[in-house]
Amino acid sequence: MRRYLSSFACIGLLVLTAACTSTAPDTRQADIKAVKGVEAAWVDDIATKDVDKFAGYYSEDASVLMPNAPIITGKENIKAALKPMLADPNFALTFESTQAEASKGGDFVYTVGTYSMTVSNPKGKTPVTDKGKYLTVFKKQRDGSWKAVADMMNSDTPALSERPQPRKHRAAPAHRTRRRARSR
Repeated sequence: MRRYLSSFACIGLLVLTAACTSTAPDTRQADIKAVKGVEAAWVDDIATKDVDKFAGYYSEDASVLMPNAPIITGKENIKAALKPMLADPNFALTFESTQAEASKGGDFVYTVGTYSMTVSNPKGKTPVTDKGKYLTVFKKQRDGSWKAVADMMNSDTPALSERPQPRKHRAAPAHRTRRRARSR
């Protein structure tokens, strides 16, 4: 009898162990596909120049890191920063991911890609286009949707200090011009 009892106990422990160690399905490819769909819809909504639609892709506590500017944190602050940009008649923005990676836990996806943004030149109000790269981190929300929690862009255009400067024509020093005049 004891032998049967210990056999049942061992079988019961094996069943319990198997039930507790079941692995969750790998959803990484589906998560990446979902986020790429979110990015495609985001690009379409940016074209409408509607600040609420644009900012709707950010979580409430998101951070945006733009070049030469402090970090913008929180959806309302992001909307305030976007409003003048979207009011620009020349504003246009497109982006496309070239790389995406999802966490095994199914709660984060990051994308890396390229963007093209056109804005008005402050001096002449003519369109100026900038091209660069971006990194966006998406987090799965409680409702299953994906929102950007961190968004950073970086221009491919060299900073002003790194751009080649035109050479200025220097006048010859006075002592050299006097010598030439005397030798003639």
